[in-house]
Amino acid sequence: MTNTLHKYFDAKPPSVGLARQFVITTLTSWGITGDPAEDIRLCASELVSNALAHGTRRGHGFLVRLLADEDFVRLEVHDSRNAVAELHPRVRCASDTDTAGRGLCIVEALADGWGVDDRDPYGKVVWSRFKAVPEIQPV
Repeated sequence: MTNTLHKYFDAKPPSVGLARQFVITTLTSWGITGDPAEDIRLCASELVSNALAHGTRRGHGFLVRLLADEDFVRLEVHDSRNAVAELHPRVRCASDTDTAGRGLCIVEALADGWGVDDRDPYGKVVWSRFKAVPEIQPV
């Protein structure tokens, strides 16, 4: 069984919190709670913040999609800004004094995988994948 749900958000700072709430509400409805849900929520916050800061074109927002099967949850953040492969998001090593640049380090540490795909007709999809089994299995 596969579950899929997505929601579009405006490119405005309050959308970060709204996206986090969408993720945790969706996961809870699917029976995914506790540490796995919190890891996914935190990664959603990082990826959505990046989309808001770097991935949206004027007048365009972003889409958050969650897909779940019996073993994994895939979190996707679709944005509107094209990026050549050399400029795709990548993990940076932030110094102790840097005030930014740790988001993808967090995603890499918590997710079982992540990556960037081009999106047609424009934009990109930054995704992450998590081992997450619903606490309550359907009968």
